[in-house]
Amino acid sequence: MNAVDDISIDIAKGEFLTFLGPSGSGKTTTLMMIAGFEEPSAGAIELEGEDLTRRKPYERNIGVVFQNYALFPHMTVERNVAFPLRMRRFPRNREAARVREILDLVGLGPFAGKHPRELSGGQQQRVALARGLVFNPDVLLLDEPLGALDKSLREQMQVELKRIHREVGITTVYVTHDQTEAMTMSDRIAVFSHGKLEQVAPPLEVYHRPRTRFVGEFIGDSNIFAGAVDESQPGCVTLEALGPVRVDVEAWRRVGKGAVDVLVRPERVQPAAPGADPALPNRLVMEIGVIVNYGDRVLVIGSARGQRLRMRIAGAQPDAIREGAKIIVGWRPGDEHLIARE
Repeated sequence: MNAVDDISIDIAKGEFLTFLGPSGSGKTTTLMMIAGFEEPSAGAIELEGEDLTRRKPYERNIGVVFQNYALFPHMTVERNVAFPLRMRRFPRNREAARVREILDLVGLGPFAGKHPRELSGGQQQRVALARGLVFNPDVLLLDEPLGALDKSLREQMQVELKRIHREVGITTVYVTHDQTEAMTMSDRIAVFSHGKLEQVAPPLEVYHRPRTRFVGEFIGDSNIFAGAVDESQPGCVTLEALGPVRVDVEAWRRVGKGAVDVLVRPERVQPAAPGADPALPNRLVMEIGVIVNYGDRVLVIGSARGQRLRMRIAGAQPDAIREGAKIIVGWRPGDEHLIARE
C-alpha cells in the first residue's frame, strides 16, 4: 500500500499552502518528498520547471523547519543560523550581516549570543525558522512547527509566521493537523485523507463548499444528513430521517440526481418562532442535550428525530435554551451545501 497515491499539486510562487489532515493521511510524507528526504516511487517533483526528483536535499535550495527545532545545543543562536550559509559556502565577509538581518526579521537580534537551552520554546522555534530562511531558499517547508507550543504561544507564532511570510514573500508549504492554523494562515488548503488529496482550495471554500463528506466533517463543526434529490420537485431533497427539506435551486440543479449529503454548519441553524415562516421553511423540533457556553457564543448539542444536531448561537444564551428543553429550530434554503455521493 502506498503512503500517498496520485498526489498532484501546483503551488504558486509566493503562496502559503497548508497540507491538512489527520495522522497518517500522507501530508508529512508528501512534504518530505518535496524536501528530498523521501524518494517517490513514481512521478516528478519540479521547481520552476527544473526536475528535483533525484536531487539530494542540499541540492534543492529548500528550507525545512521541523517540529522538534533540531538546533545544535553547543552552538549559539548566531552560529546555528549561520550553519546553512557555511554549508553552502556563502561569502564569509557577508555572513554576519546576513545572520543579523534574519535574526532581526524573526525578533531575535538581542539573543544572538545565547545557546538554545537559554531560550523558551517559542524562541527556539524562531531560531529554527531563521535558519530555514537565512540562505534565501526558493521554498520554505514547515512540518507541524508549532505543535510543541502552548495555545497562547502557538497563536502568537501564527501571527508572526504570517507577518514574516508577507514581508519575505517566500513560497511556503505548511503541514498541520490543526484546522484553526490552516484556516487562519493559508492562501489555500490541501486536505489529505488516507494518502489521497480530497480537496485543494482557499480556506473559506473548503469550509463552506467542501468537495467530499470527509472534508465537511474534518473542517470545522458540522451537521451532515444523508438524503436523495427529489427530481419531481425543484429545490427539494428528501433526508433519510428528517423528511423533505428545501435547498438552493441552483445547487439542486448542479447536483443532478441521486444520493446526496446535506451539510448545514451549526451557525446556520437558528431558533425559530412557532408557526409557519416562509423565510425559514426547514424546521425541526430539537431536544437539547448539552449546552457549551463559550462566552461570546453558545454551542447547543441535541437531536431531532434521532439525528444528531448542533446549533451555534452568537452572543448570550437565550432563556429558552436550556438542557432538556425542546425548541423549534431551522435554516433557510441556501444555508446548506450539497455533496453528491459517489
